[in-house]
Amino acid sequence: MRRLMWLLLIVGAGAVAAAGLYVHGDRRWSETIQALTERLEAGRTDGSAAVPYPTRFDSRELHGLPDPVQRYFRAVLSEGQPMITAVTLDVSGTFNMKFGGSDWKPFTSRQRVVTRRPGFIWDAQMPAFAGVPVRVVDSYIAGQGLLHAAVLGLFAVADFRGTGEIARGELIRYFAEAAWYPTALLPSQGVRWEAVDGASAKATIVDGPITLTLLFRFNDAGLITSVRAEERGGAVGNDTVMMPWEGSWSDYQLRDRMMVPMAGEAAWLPSGRREAYFKGTVTSTHYEFAP
Repeated sequence: MRRLMWLLLIVGAGAVAAAGLYVHGDRRWSETIQALTERLEAGRTDGSAAVPYPTRFDSRELHGLPDPVQRYFRAVLSEGQPMITAVTLDVSGTFNMKFGGSDWKPFTSRQRVVTRRPGFIWDAQMPAFAGVPVRVVDSYIAGQGLLHAAVLGLFAVADFRGTGEIARGELIRYFAEAAWYPTALLPSQGVRWEAVDGASAKATIVDGPITLTLLFRFNDAGLITSVRAEERGGAVGNDTVMMPWEGSWSDYQLRDRMMVPMAGEAAWLPSGRREAYFKGTVTSTHYEFAP
C-alpha cells in the first residue's frame, strides 16, 4: 500500500511538472511572438514616400506588362480595388519533418503579413512525439530572417536568423506567397515584370540590399499556379544547402472582391526530383486596406 502511495505521488508530481512546463512554454512563446509582432508593425511605412504609392488599383497601370501578367491582374482584381496593407491568415495542413523521407505531421498556424515594408510572421504548432508540441516561427522583418523551432516553445531544436541567405530565403517566401495579397505584385507597388512566354513571366522585387527574381507560371484562367526560385537555402541536417524551390497554388476563391488561392504546396527540387514538405489550406482571411 505504501509503495502504491509513493507511485501515485510520483506520477502526480510528474503531471504537475509537465503541466507547468506547458503553461510556461505557452507564456514564453506568446512573449516571443508579441515581440516579433511589435517589430513587424514598427517597421511599416506610413506611405509618405517621395512618390506616393497609389491606394487603388487602376487597370491603366497594366499597359506594357507581359500578356499573362495582364490576364492575371484582370482575373483577380477589379477596378478600384484598394491596395492591401496587411493580411492575417489562418492556415492548417501537414508538414514533412524529414528531408529525403516521409514524416508528415499536422500543423495549425497563423500568419501575419504586411506589404510595406514587406514582412511576415508565421506562428505554427505541430506535434513532435507523444503529443508534445513543437512551436515554429518563420519570419522576415525589416530585412532580417528568422526560422526558430522549440519543443514546448522552450527547448530549441532549430535556430537560423540574421541577414544573408536566411533573410533572402524568407523574402523569397514572402514574394512567392503574394498570390494571397495580389495587389503587392502590381508595378505601382514596386514589382518589375519581364516576359518569358505565353504562360509565364519573371518578377523582381527589391528590399534593402536584397534583389529577388522569381518565375511565375499562370494557367489558362490567368491565375498563378506556381512560383519558382532557382536557388533557396534549405536546412539539411545542420547544413544549409542551396537548391531550386517551388510553391504551387490552387483552389482560388473570392475574398474581399479578390481571387486568392485557398490551397498551397511548397517543395524543394534537388537534382531534378520533387521533395514536397508543406501542404496547407487557408481556413480564414482578414485583410486590411489602404484608406
